[in-house]
Amino acid sequence: MEQRVDVSGVVLTTERLLLRPWQESDLEDLFAYASVPGVGEMAGWPHHRTREDSQEVLRGFMEKKDVFAIVHKKDGKVIGSLGIHNSWAANDPKYSDLVVKDIGFVLSRDYWGQGLVPEAARAVVDYCFDVLGLDALTCGYFVDNHRSRRVIEKLGFHYVKTVLLHSEALERMFETKCYILFRGQRATAAN
Repeated sequence: MEQRVDVSGVVLTTERLLLRPWQESDLEDLFAYASVPGVGEMAGWPHHRTREDSQEVLRGFMEKKDVFAIVHKKDGKVIGSLGIHNSWAANDPKYSDLVVKDIGFVLSRDYWGQGLVPEAARAVVDYCFDVLGLDALTCGYFVDNHRSRRVIEKLGFHYVKTVLLHSEALERMFETKCYILFRGQRATAAN
């Protein structure tokens, strides 16, 4: 089952992060991390070559209202994004009676390896289950993206299947591992 997500009035806080809606003033921070080669490519999109590329993405984030800006409290900078999107599970008969969404994330290379994505994602998982009332969340990663695999496993997601996913933006196929987390399994996500 589909459920509309609107994070435009939502602010989530963690020890080191603030997750909030995107703003026009975030353009330079978005461009700073999205223009680094290899960051976007791990998520299926080419790194931004111009500020206009980032402006177009920012406009989309603000119009769709389903992606949080990840703000590093200490630096006051937007260092990534975490979105709540439609899930592959909505089209799978095995999960058709569930209200399920997919989470996806990107983080500035400068902040990799500090445990910030699991910290942000735990807050969003709690929001999705406790506020939105979702039954399950899905998440996936391209097989070469070992950092994302570790995040997904730390959050307690369970492997479901491997699929080939076509990225139109990169004009190639990616072998993608798909995972799911049910609301009742969330206790394991705190580990």
